[in-house]
Amino acid sequence: MKATQTLHEHGQSLWLDNITRAMLDSGQIQHYIDKYSITGLTSNPSIFDKAIESGYYDAAIREKSATGCSDEELFYDLAIEDLRRAADEFLPVHERTDGVDGWVSLEVSPLLAFDTAGTIAAAKALHARAARPNLLIKIPGTAEGRPAITECVASGVPVNVTLLFSPEQYEAAADAYLAGVERRLERQLDPAVGSVASVFMSRWDVAVATRVPEELKDELGLAVGLATYRTYRRLMDSDRVQRVQNSGGRIQRLLWASTRTKDPAASDTLYVHGLAAPFTINTMPDATLEAFYDHGEIGEPMPADGDGCDEMLARFRDAGVDADALAAKLQSDGAKTFVAAWNDLVERISTQRAAVA
Repeated sequence: MKATQTLHEHGQSLWLDNITRAMLDSGQIQHYIDKYSITGLTSNPSIFDKAIESGYYDAAIREKSATGCSDEELFYDLAIEDLRRAADEFLPVHERTDGVDGWVSLEVSPLLAFDTAGTIAAAKALHARAARPNLLIKIPGTAEGRPAITECVASGVPVNVTLLFSPEQYEAAADAYLAGVERRLERQLDPAVGSVASVFMSRWDVAVATRVPEELKDELGLAVGLATYRTYRRLMDSDRVQRVQNSGGRIQRLLWASTRTKDPAASDTLYVHGLAAPFTINTMPDATLEAFYDHGEIGEPMPADGDGCDEMLARFRDAGVDADALAAKLQSDGAKTFVAAWNDLVERISTQRAAVA
């Protein structure tokens, strides 16, 4: 049995962190579903930027440009078309799991990361426009994003909370989600609104690669992941979550993001086998998925009590790493990176429009 199937049977969902129209047309995504145990998909502006750069979308861009739409509107037309197709391919998974799995994700403009009202309006509009029951709207878990998460969930919009890095940031996102579910319960509405909390892993190790001793390299991300998983499992067992579940609601699932290994000296499946845990999701790019399918190994799952994470984090603290301050910086820098990627994407659309005019 392949490692991907084994991991799936151990209770972790594997999602693909990529989408292109070429992959949809060739049947590649369906192949990943059928052979690689993939049960969901995430996307972001950088993914679409690379896909559009390939020229595969030129005919569609030429056709849509005739409508006079803006570059941003044209992008969302293309993205929603692709994600609707992907959502339809994952719909059997979604139905078989009663909405637990089988999701795809679409991101609101990163320019709205610190605009609560703008995020709410955009998320609701995109969800209505996509018109698929298994499509999550990605909202950043910033201080300004959290009220938007609560309002969107309360309105029945499924949410992928992105740009999370630490146990504390995850817990704040989970609180925002639960507050939205509780509002639905107060209004006697269906509380089963899908949501995942995406915690970024590899960026931790990139951030400290030149600041820590050799024996600590590529260890911080996994230590933070273990601490986050402990927080997640404690929340699962809390009275608050039990009350929500007893009323028909669900836990917001923990998702490991940014799982491509950046250090060429480290294992190419470091953030897959190192983050193996039931009740979670791991979303990975094609190369990481292929590597894990080919030669991945699965050891013991992450301990629910976080055994060992405090000692490892203490070693980083002794090495001069302030994890709390770094988490805040990673989130702030991540928001800026998202904006830069978005601007590159919009510029790419403009360039392609001019080239095919």
